[in-house]
Amino acid sequence: MLGFFVFSIPKNKKMNLNLRNPLVFLDLETTGINIVTDRIVEIALLKIHPDGREEEKDLRINPEMPIPEHVSLIHGIYDEDVKDAPTFKEVAKTLANFLEGADLAGFNSNRFDIPLLAEEFLRVGVDIDFKKRKFVDVQAIFHKMEKRTLAAAYKFYCQQELVDAHSAMADTKATYDVLKAQLDVYKEAEYEDNKGVKTTPIKNDVNALSEFSSYDRNVDFVGRIVYDENGVEVFNFGKNKGVPVEKVLREQPGYFGWIINSEFPLYTKKVLTAIKLRMKE
Repeated sequence: MLGFFVFSIPKNKKMNLNLRNPLVFLDLETTGINIVTDRIVEIALLKIHPDGREEEKDLRINPEMPIPEHVSLIHGIYDEDVKDAPTFKEVAKTLANFLEGADLAGFNSNRFDIPLLAEEFLRVGVDIDFKKRKFVDVQAIFHKMEKRTLAAAYKFYCQQELVDAHSAMADTKATYDVLKAQLDVYKEAEYEDNKGVKTTPIKNDVNALSEFSSYDRNVDFVGRIVYDENGVEVFNFGKNKGVPVEKVLREQPGYFGWIINSEFPLYTKKVLTAIKLRMKE
């Protein structure tokens, strides 16, 4: 495992992304960090097209629930700021159209932004199959190579201070800049995985970046169901951890109903239902 690198990064010189599909960088400000119960209060999207053209969308959203004061102190958005903003249901189709056909990128987006956004879409009846997209998590690349935060990543890679941190669009644009700088810094760097295999994983290719920035083999977004080493879907929690999902559904028929009726993410329930329906085919 490599510890750290010392590089001289040319200021204002960053590699342009090599894209097959549009790549949307996203950042959410929310009422909290619970994927199931918390809601979005601001969403910033920066779409990079294969020809380099950029589009932005930055929306405040009424979460239809109070924003805890300690959370407002972090991102600076209070109930008063969003009381007249549209609800997620009112903007969901517009957002879905903006994301159509695009891969997704962000900072800690695989573990938080994408799972929570998927929940919001499912909650209002807009079913987007994010699993058909590629995900590039800039934080995962950074942590595997350097172990830092977004502000430190921006200073390290871009040699600038991050102004307006926790402003959704500022964080989104900083994430885009960091990824381009990472492509410059690590284009010839080797990474040693936990099996001792050395590769040069940072390529200007969304498929390669998506694979490298993934920590796990989740079937759902939050990792309640994962693929084992043989590509079989297994539960990743509780008494059935490591047991194939199909085996549990056959031998413990009540387990399905318990998950469906409990406080699990909607996407986890959707995945489980799809497996159950598949077993009947």
